[in-house]
Order: sequence, then structure tokens, then C-alpha cells
Amino acid sequence: MIKVGLIADTHSYLDPQVLEYFEDRDEIWHAGDFGTIEIADTLSDIAPLTGVYGNIDGQDIRQEYPLHQRFTRDGINFWMTHIGGTLGRYCIPIRDEIEKNPPDVFICGHSHILKIGRDQEKDRMLFINPGAAGRYGFQVYRTCVRFSIDGGKIQDVEVINLGKKGEG
Repeated sequence: MIKVGLIADTHSYLDPQVLEYFEDRDEIWHAGDFGTIEIADTLSDIAPLTGVYGNIDGQDIRQEYPLHQRFTRDGINFWMTHIGGTLGRYCIPIRDEIEKNPPDVFICGHSHILKIGRDQEKDRMLFINPGAAGRYGFQVYRTCVRFSIDGGKIQDVEVINLGKKGEG
């Protein structure tokens, strides 16, 4: 079993609660807009970090983390990027790549809108946007997600509410 903590859109703020929620994770994934390289460093001190850069991230982050990550865990094909659109309404050229080479799970951030669902038109591809964990943006609540991968299946998906945007 692989326990994953998924976060996005920290925008230079890492809520101390995240450290507690992710302390038992085997891996942490960040779907872009870290804000500072210190966020990445702090998360990677907890567990190995896989990330992508977002539109606000500077060259220090872009040198460490690519625009897209395609990887496999326990037989599941993942694609993580920052700007991907939303369930069933993917950005171009994301849409074209999903048509040609769909992942089992597509992860993105950017919108600050928490959304988890299956795309029935894309072979039930799982879509995950963990929402925004930082203080910046129009979201009401700061969120992140954790889940497990076991036997080639996503399990124990949990949305973590870190509090209202101005709290923390």
C-alpha cells in the first residue's frame, strides 16, 4: 500500500495542519503553485515529493519540477499538471493528449476548486483537483486530499478541510 498526500495552490503558505495530516504518508504530490521553494523543501522533509510547477512559480521551482508528470504507481497511470481544466472540460492541449493517451488518474490544480469524480466519457478516468491549500484565491475553504493506492486501486480518499481561507 502507498499512502499519498495531495496538495496544490499553496501560494507560499503551508498550513501547519498539513504537516500533521501528511506525516504518515509514503509520498506527497503537489499539483503546482508552490509559491516558494521552501514549501517544496518542507514537504519533501516529510516524504518523497512529486510535483509540477504552476503559473505563479519562479525559475527555482521550474528547475526542480516539470510542467507535467506522467508516472505509474502500483499499475495505475497518473498524469499531474497544474492547469488542466475541469472534469469533462479539459484545457487544450490537455484535451488532445487525454484523447490520444488517457491516464487512469488525471490530477490538476489552478482553479482552486476541489473536485473529485470520474469522467464517464474517458473510460472512467478519475479526475482529482485537491482545491487550494493556501490563503490566496477565491476559494472559501482551504483543502487538500489524501488517499491510498493498494492492489492497483485508489482507496480511502479523504478530503481535508484546513479551515476558511483567512484562517490559519
